[in-house]
Amino acid sequence: MKNNANHISRPLLKPLSFNSQVNVAAPGRINLIGEHTDYNHGYVLPTAIDRKINFSFQRNNSQSICNVYSKTVQKGFSFDLKDIEKSNEIWENYILGVVNEILKRKKDLQGFDCIIESKLPIGAGISSSAALECGLAAGLNELFNLKLTKKEIVFLSQAAENNFVGSNCGIMDQFASVMSRKDHLILLDCLNLEPEFIPANFNSCKMVLVNTMVSHSLAEGEYNTRRKECEAALKVLQSHYTGIETLRDVNLEMLTESSEHLTGAQFHRVKYVLEENKRVLDAAKFLKAGQLEDFGALMYKSHYGLRDLYEVSCKELDFLVEFTENISYIYGSRMMGGGFGGCTINIVEESQIPSFENEVKQAYAEAFGLDPDVIIVSPGEGTVVERV
Repeated sequence: MKNNANHISRPLLKPLSFNSQVNVAAPGRINLIGEHTDYNHGYVLPTAIDRKINFSFQRNNSQSICNVYSKTVQKGFSFDLKDIEKSNEIWENYILGVVNEILKRKKDLQGFDCIIESKLPIGAGISSSAALECGLAAGLNELFNLKLTKKEIVFLSQAAENNFVGSNCGIMDQFASVMSRKDHLILLDCLNLEPEFIPANFNSCKMVLVNTMVSHSLAEGEYNTRRKECEAALKVLQSHYTGIETLRDVNLEMLTESSEHLTGAQFHRVKYVLEENKRVLDAAKFLKAGQLEDFGALMYKSHYGLRDLYEVSCKELDFLVEFTENISYIYGSRMMGGGFGGCTINIVEESQIPSFENEVKQAYAEAFGLDPDVIIVSPGEGTVVERV
């Protein structure tokens, strides 16, 4: 991809005089259950977490020149609003994509400076990309009084990732990053985008992420492939049954009856989606009733479905989940995110977290020669904007 004269990476770029006019804290997200169901118009159970990307914004009195600097990677770049080109630097494209979507909506942007500092581990599957998109959009919305609603910020951030970055993601990550409420999970219907906020009552347990420290290179391509497989299967099912608009309108009986018209992969992908949607709804009921053991059992089943039917797990994720299966103080575990690396999410008795951390680190190091990150997270607020 080319960089034109108006889009030159400047690794040392940092505004020497910065008078912040808007500050934003945009959180990462976790998802308790409901993976790869959002782009199939299913159900998910995510929330924002108490780890964030922080942004500072100022107008720079230019009509169109924008400067962005990341303290995290210690790199920056400039670009011209009149001539936005795709960058070779992946993280820059999330910024450029959001700006591009705002401009497509005929909003009046002008030159700005932005400093970014991330407290989110990259590649851990906690949606640092969505936080980057939503935080930037929310900050520019405030800085230039663009009058975008929260849902518009969600949609344009997703569009930036779909259209500019090239990842055909669903709506869950951006929705959770913007709309979450502290100490709650979101039971989100991804067909009508109606959220139900459920108190995150885990009694004496905490949510613990274990980062595999791997991100297999096939993850991005396979994510898009899975979506295409589901869309192809939907077309086949629509050709055999009336009234089917999404996979939500399909049941297991219909799927079985149509199996000879589907590839083996298509059949498995749809079977997983149908079963996962039911698991999400059941999991929400169990959480409301305080039935953590039943809730956790569904997390394990979700992982097995992702491993065997959706085929997006990997040996490192499988090892971490299987390691927890017979530990009495762990109620549930599963891979989280797109797959092929990233984190597992675990429901662990708080008093036993130090023991779990020691044991899992030792076992994982012996198996893979890697030191996994163990991260305790709590349900947090969605994106917070402050005018200074």
